[in-house]
Amino acid sequence: MTKKYTVDELNHFSADSMKIIILSMQDQLEQLNQNMERLIEQIAAANNQRFGRSSEKLEVIDGQLNLDFMFNEAEALTETLYVVEPAGEDVLPPKKKKQTGKREKDLEGLPVVEIPHVLSEEKLTEIFGANGWKRLPDEVYKRVKVEPAVYTVEEHRVAVYAGKDNQTIVKADRPKSLLRNSIATPSLVASIYNAKYVNGMPLDRINKEYLRNDIHISKQVLANWVIQCAERYLGIMFDYLRKELLTFRILQADETPVFVTKDGRPANSKSFMWVYRTGK
Repeated sequence: MTKKYTVDELNHFSADSMKIIILSMQDQLEQLNQNMERLIEQIAAANNQRFGRSSEKLEVIDGQLNLDFMFNEAEALTETLYVVEPAGEDVLPPKKKKQTGKREKDLEGLPVVEIPHVLSEEKLTEIFGANGWKRLPDEVYKRVKVEPAVYTVEEHRVAVYAGKDNQTIVKADRPKSLLRNSIATPSLVASIYNAKYVNGMPLDRINKEYLRNDIHISKQVLANWVIQCAERYLGIMFDYLRKELLTFRILQADETPVFVTKDGRPANSKSFMWVYRTGK
């Protein structure tokens, strides 16, 4: 531990003794600054590993975190790092060899619509003269076209028949509804499940997306469809998988706390969601 001097003691020190004390304090201060810089870097790295995204970059300048760099995520993710080469040396980066056939492989599962582009007979005659040309193999360019989701209303018209004696009325067969007295269809509910559980979109965002397409379905209705279809149709699969899991000798489980409103409990009551799997 460093000795603490009183004012009287310092007043009786010689000039050489004061120089020695000052030099010693400078060394200690420099060591403290170095330790502080290392500590800041370790804290930044630990916080990034625990809370940050894998693509985030942290920067320490003069012993302090560059907060502008940390919070400007869009620029940080798109930043390109350049290495300054020594002067007088022309170092070219290795040229990456283009992979042949990659585009065809990427697009092989998509339907193809051929769009021909030809010259008219008049144009060809103007260029080559009468019958002065022959057609070579076409040049082919592939482009990917995206069509937004199309929403249509299925209007089921069920024919109704009555006997001339007005005693018997018969209706034509029609598909069974997914939910009674609901406009929900299997494709519509499947799109909601895909958006919420595959793409991670909350029901509020799904509702706004529908509104932009002039489809007015409230968040409460969306939630009811998700719950009712899960209980009515997915519950059968859940019971089957549960029965199969119980036949295994070893199970792996993951416990995640969630907040739900169910079974008469207060809002945001803490519950748990368990996910089970087998090693097979």
